[in-house]
Amino acid sequence: MRPHFVPFGGGEVPETDLESSRIVVLPLPYEANPSYGEGSQDGPYHILDASTQMEAVDEETGQEWTDLKIHTCRPPSISPEPEKAVLEIEAAAKAILDKGKRLLSLGGDHAVTIGTARAAAKAYPGMGILQIDAHMDLRNSWNGSKFNHACVMRRLAGDDKIPSVAVGIRSFSAEERDFARQTGHQVFLAHGIDPKDDEWIDQVVSLLPENVYLTLDLDGLDPSVIPGTGTPEPGGLSYRQALDLIRGLGARRNVVAADINELAVIPHTHVSEYTAARLAQKIFVYCFG
Repeated sequence: MRPHFVPFGGGEVPETDLESSRIVVLPLPYEANPSYGEGSQDGPYHILDASTQMEAVDEETGQEWTDLKIHTCRPPSISPEPEKAVLEIEAAAKAILDKGKRLLSLGGDHAVTIGTARAAAKAYPGMGILQIDAHMDLRNSWNGSKFNHACVMRRLAGDDKIPSVAVGIRSFSAEERDFARQTGHQVFLAHGIDPKDDEWIDQVVSLLPENVYLTLDLDGLDPSVIPGTGTPEPGGLSYRQALDLIRGLGARRNVVAADINELAVIPHTHVSEYTAARLAQKIFVYCFG
């Protein structure tokens, strides 16, 4: 059952209107033609609901993240037609970014990123993208659409020529492999990341320009951390690896916007949505704070 809409953090976060806010949360309950598991359309509601259970103090920094002037928008109406949905999502993100706010979008399936990242790229020319994901998302078309979740980075890094780095990849087609090789698309495969050495984080960040958009597909983390996602792939990033990457990115680059997507909750357990909410809180602290 879909939870009712609540603002991020619930009663823990002081009410802040859009104009006075620093950070804006944009729920995007959109899903079209999923590849495997379904349910990401309700993901934003579950993340928001889980966020109400978090304490106000970030345990690593001691900062009260609830004081960061966070405003949560009501979910916009989104067309079920993929190409039209992308345009509507881009317009919703643009209205926020044009006000100079830091934007965190909550999907929905990964196709929402086509719209939000395009809006950010127009607001911040020369921007790059850091993609945390199990999949390359470099297919030219999938399930009858070029605006499917499996085509996100083909549209952004391919068509739009946005410099991008993908981390945690461990599942891809021959088409995607060949496209990455031919274009020099930067990919850090999950099996090549040393769990005992964080030098790879420096390498990832060094490949990105000053302004960065962070897209976090929850299947980029290992299913032992987040089992509730549409296509769980074994061998992903640990929670601490993902957190170290987010911290390193925020320390060395200007993160202008971000998204978290592809939550598909599992009944009778809250670990996936709560972890997603905690990752959002960490983005606030390390990238937007």
